[in-house]
Amino acid sequence: MKKQISGLTPKEIETVVAELQQPRFVAKQLTQWLYKKQIFSFDEMTNVSKRVRELLSERYELGRSKPVRRVVSKDGTVKYLFAVTDGHTVESVFIPDGDRATLCVSSQVGCKMGCRFCMTGRQGFEANLTAAEILNQIYSLPEFERLTNIVFMGQGEPFDNTDEVMRALEVLTAEWGLAWSPKRITVSTVGLMKGMQRFIRESRCNLAISLHFAFGRDRADHMPAQKPYPIEDVVEMLRHEDFCRDIDEGLTREGSHQRRLSFEYILFEGLNDKVHHLDKIVKLLRGLDCRVNLIPFHAIPDSPYVGATTERLMHVRNYLTSKGLFATVRASRGQDIAAACGLLNTKKR
Repeated sequence: MKKQISGLTPKEIETVVAELQQPRFVAKQLTQWLYKKQIFSFDEMTNVSKRVRELLSERYELGRSKPVRRVVSKDGTVKYLFAVTDGHTVESVFIPDGDRATLCVSSQVGCKMGCRFCMTGRQGFEANLTAAEILNQIYSLPEFERLTNIVFMGQGEPFDNTDEVMRALEVLTAEWGLAWSPKRITVSTVGLMKGMQRFIRESRCNLAISLHFAFGRDRADHMPAQKPYPIEDVVEMLRHEDFCRDIDEGLTREGSHQRRLSFEYILFEGLNDKVHHLDKIVKLLRGLDCRVNLIPFHAIPDSPYVGATTERLMHVRNYLTSKGLFATVRASRGQDIAAACGLLNTKKR
């Protein structure tokens, strides 16, 4: 199988060029074509010799392909289907909102985490995406030029595929790549500690934690990842990072504060929306400079879960705000095309 060249760093591209026995300056040309221009074949590299393009085609795949399906929601959200290796497919979602345009990208085909309320969790794990396949969802997006934000909140757990996700983030933020500000990129996780620690150490992108249940025993019942990765341990680790604020002593921990930390919380009627649940959130997150994003539950087939009403979402937001937590309610987008939070699924039928 040919290796995908998209996703390689300039140093790695220099190695490729050396193996092809070509002049070193060709590496700079290739890097510019790969990351500064939207190309879909080596033949489009017009200032690269025909011989080099032939050699590249013989040994490598570019790693770019256009989406195979496009579905548009009545609210303007667009869901794309991309073909990846071994006959698999993944979904990504483009969400326009005034001057803001967000792309929700996938990092895996399916997911191992098994959250009971998520269609991707039901799909189960099928494959990790390569950095090229992650980046292709971005570069090959018809609305690429409109993008203002990227969120790794599609199919898969990003830190169950840390190497490829970190490689994609490097391309997105490096000067030789897309040169995006890390503040425009958010990576979401259920709390896989090792990958999250590497992400915090090597990246300045924003971090979102899938909380959903503040009591550990409740979270374990609905999110199997709680057992190996307790949310209490995740929060304790985060207290030592630069978005942590020590309220008890009235001091703000020194640090760059360049990274935004948020906690995602799907509100279920009767399961996690009572006062004692909300007070537990406040206690758990006390001292962290963070926000809580409240999310409507999007019903999935044969599910016992019932989403809280809009009125309840607003009440919970106001309650948390009154307790000193910055809370927002995320608008539901793309539900009619199964593009909303928790609905992505590409299981072969």
